[in-house]
Amino acid sequence: MSDALTDLLSTRDWLMADGATGTNLFNMGLSSGDAPEFWNEDHPDRIRTLYRNAVEAGSDIFLTNSFGANASRLKLHDAQHRAQELSRMAAELGREVADAAGRKVVVAGSVGPTGEIMGAVGTLSHETAVEMFEETATGLKEGGADVLWVETISAAEEFAAAAEAFANVGMPWCGTMSFDTAGRTMMGLTSENFVKLVEGLPNPPLAFGANCGVGAADLLRTVLGFSATGTERPIIAKGNAGIPRYEDGHIHYNGTPELMAKYACLAWESGARIIGGCCGTMPEHLRAMRAALESHTKGPRPTLEQIAETLGGFSSDSDGTGDTSDAPKRERRGRRRG
Repeated sequence: MSDALTDLLSTRDWLMADGATGTNLFNMGLSSGDAPEFWNEDHPDRIRTLYRNAVEAGSDIFLTNSFGANASRLKLHDAQHRAQELSRMAAELGREVADAAGRKVVVAGSVGPTGEIMGAVGTLSHETAVEMFEETATGLKEGGADVLWVETISAAEEFAAAAEAFANVGMPWCGTMSFDTAGRTMMGLTSENFVKLVEGLPNPPLAFGANCGVGAADLLRTVLGFSATGTERPIIAKGNAGIPRYEDGHIHYNGTPELMAKYACLAWESGARIIGGCCGTMPEHLRAMRAALESHTKGPRPTLEQIAETLGGFSSDSDGTGDTSDAPKRERRGRRRG
């Protein structure tokens, strides 16, 4: 069965995804602690602007404003019953913008983690997780999303629950995890573990990869880990725009458009075919990334040393696999997670 994302991938060497949702919405007036998903109803023009800015900056794919649109997260705002409705609204607004773009643009229905813990030490059952993911996915499908996109996942159990839910809904999907703990996810998965998980699913994603995490260099080290397995499934790279710093009451990311342009080219050479940004990535970053990719002649796969020299040192010596022999040391210049 054909789908919009597969069609685009069949004609292009790389596709550009979008940038940050939260950072951009905070710049539009969203207050810390508020649920961004309410803006799908209260401020639809701002959400259209969010999407349109990504498209106009060159994104082939943009994610909907539905990251926290699941019953568990919305319960914090007494809105757990609105997960499907708010997801549908997010996708409807995205469909409007994509259809008016004048070129093929993929609307990816963002599905974030539940915020609860699964497995032996958790309280969230597999059945309940599937039910929550299915509710969000149904709304996104109703709203016209081309593909579902689960992101910032840390646990294998939660990723598998999302995959089952998406199969139940009958939608193509992509999935990314966040490798923010010395090259592993918070729940301990390595890049190699993740590839094995993806390939072993009854309903594997169209594409998989990494998003968010610590910084662009760390994310590309993980992408190299994916590529090293020999997987032929398209890889996604969605790295943060540098390192966050708290200044004047706000979080700022130190990644310049020039840095993100270099990151985009290195991501392609590292094996990624879908390349975008995550936290801190603004339209100006995306424009620079698009221009760089369009003018870049793909070279050989970069070494860790080349990545560190171009984007800055890694946040840890280890890539999560236990082999640290060729990992450049982190440059200690006050960098830390914020």
